[in-house]
Amino acid sequence: MRLFDSHAHIDDISFNQDFNQIMERADASGVKAVMVVGINLETVQKAIKLVETHANLFTSVGVHPHDANTCSEAVMSSLKTLACHKKVKAWGETGLDFNRMHSPVDLQEKWFIRQIEAADEAGLPMIFHERDSRGRLLEILTAMDNKKRQGVIHCFSGTREEMFKYLDLGYHIGITGIVTIQKRGRYLRELVPHIPQDRLLIETDAPYLTPAPMKNKIRRNEPAFVAAVLNKIAAIRNNDPHELAETIWTNTLNLYNIHELRA
Repeated sequence: MRLFDSHAHIDDISFNQDFNQIMERADASGVKAVMVVGINLETVQKAIKLVETHANLFTSVGVHPHDANTCSEAVMSSLKTLACHKKVKAWGETGLDFNRMHSPVDLQEKWFIRQIEAADEAGLPMIFHERDSRGRLLEILTAMDNKKRQGVIHCFSGTREEMFKYLDLGYHIGITGIVTIQKRGRYLRELVPHIPQDRLLIETDAPYLTPAPMKNKIRRNEPAFVAAVLNKIAAIRNNDPHELAETIWTNTLNLYNIHELRA
């Protein structure tokens, strides 16, 4: 079984002390590749140094909506340069988050739009973050629709209607450990069978969103735990886990245009 954790933050400081062990556990669990997702210029620079030393790690450039108030023309210029690195396979994560409001709405929207334009210019797929945007993210994506653009709605937690609109726009749906949580994941489990198999991705969002049953004992999520997400999705959809894993592996390689790991 080959698993691709399509969204993780293993450049986070919480992994500094046992990074090698984290990677060993991931490999033992079938996780053969990880997308290390950037959230601001500092993390992008750190992630690039990290993935340069691991053949099965890849990264992205971008500014998270929480960090929109730190974005600038200089930051965008630096990200555009870093986007040319051979291990950079996506732009993001970027989007809108009106839940915690770490950055004001106008700045979130301004730099989200600028990043869409930059990603299109670079020809990179996008990693979208959406939380409580009340349809605004969909409005922007619809207004800026580009049939050549590919992307994934990271940690999807929206409605049935929103999911189908994202699918209509051509995007993939990323499923995290939330799907394993009894109460919080109930609605998501209802939607999972309706995601076309060729648009489905799995992710941990490590070190966050630890899946069950690990969350009862371990607070920090890690790539090895994406296997729990895969197994839950397979059970919900009544799919063979090995066959589903191979399909999702291929989906992820295709989305991120990764040729290095193709058989």
